Amino acid sequence: MKTELFLLNSITNISYGNKFDLQNMTFDAPEVNFISRTAFNNGVSAKVDRINNISPYSEGCLTIALGGSIGATFYQDKPFYTAQNIAVIQFKENISYLAKLYLCQIIKFEVKNKFRAFGRELNKHIKTDFKIELPVNSDGCPDWQFMEEYISSLRYKRITTKIKGSPLNLNTDSWKEYKLDYLFNFSKGRRLTKEDIIPGNINFLGAVSENNGVREKIETEYYWEPNCITVNYNGSVGEAFYQSEPFWASDDVNVLYAKNFWKMNKYIAMFLITIIKAERYRFGYGRKWTMEKMKETTIRLPGLIDGSPDFTYMENYIKSLPYSDRI
Repeated sequence: MKTELFLLNSITNISYGNKFDLQNMTFDAPEVNFISRTAFNNGVSAKVDRINNISPYSEGCLTIALGGSIGATFYQDKPFYTAQNIAVIQFKENISYLAKLYLCQIIKFEVKNKFRAFGRELNKHIKTDFKIELPVNSDGCPDWQFMEEYISSLRYKRITTKIKGSPLNLNTDSWKEYKLDYLFNFSKGRRLTKEDIIPGNINFLGAVSENNGVREKIETEYYWEPNCITVNYNGSVGEAFYQSEPFWASDDVNVLYAKNFWKMNKYIAMFLITIIKAERYRFGYGRKWTMEKMKETTIRLPGLIDGSPDFTYMENYIKSLPYSDRI
């Protein structure tokens, strides 16, 4: 298959989205997807109310995160608004959603290899000289049919679960407030320069939003012990992960270990991670989630009569969810 390089702006129309702040949106009758810089949930961080006199972008577009989870690219199948630092890609010709899914992967690959936050920033290039390599037809034009057929040819094995029934009820009205400093002992990651990195078998955690925070594997005698939660305070701020293997944490990552009055496991960690990540909208490049601010952050959790967190309930709730047996 012959391929050629195309300027993205030559085959699509590119805009910088709505640049809305989620904290200023309303949620009385939410019906419109709100796309942020996250690499999860197809980029959707919430559903918000429709804004008078501002129509959402139509379904069929692609969205690209220009910061945060830089390069996270998704096909949007429903109308949406966007946060700041989101590029919206609209097409100059009618192509199938399968061909658009092909483009998503090509764009993500190109960004991963050539762009960095605070380095070669994507937002300075996306509308000018950003190029992608695509298969071409006999006319030298993008071969949308080949892309569609390629995606259609992919096979996957559906994930199954043995969990039957409904999840436990979440009655958040009775939850109690706890500072993260009450729940965790904190450790700050250490800086490791590119020149000092030697390929190896220990997970190296960076300020990324995917692959459980693992940027690469390195050789090192020093490492953090597993069974903890790591939270990015820089880069993809607020992304949190459970670490089940030894690792090295970069200086963009805070490491949270359970205090001695409770024992962490992967189920409790998954519950806590969801709650912690819900606080990330308060922070960003301009207001980093430093260790000091993180320690003072208050979250709400299920609590017992004596005021202590109900960790047993958290564990049982996660175990009651479909696919929790695949964790």
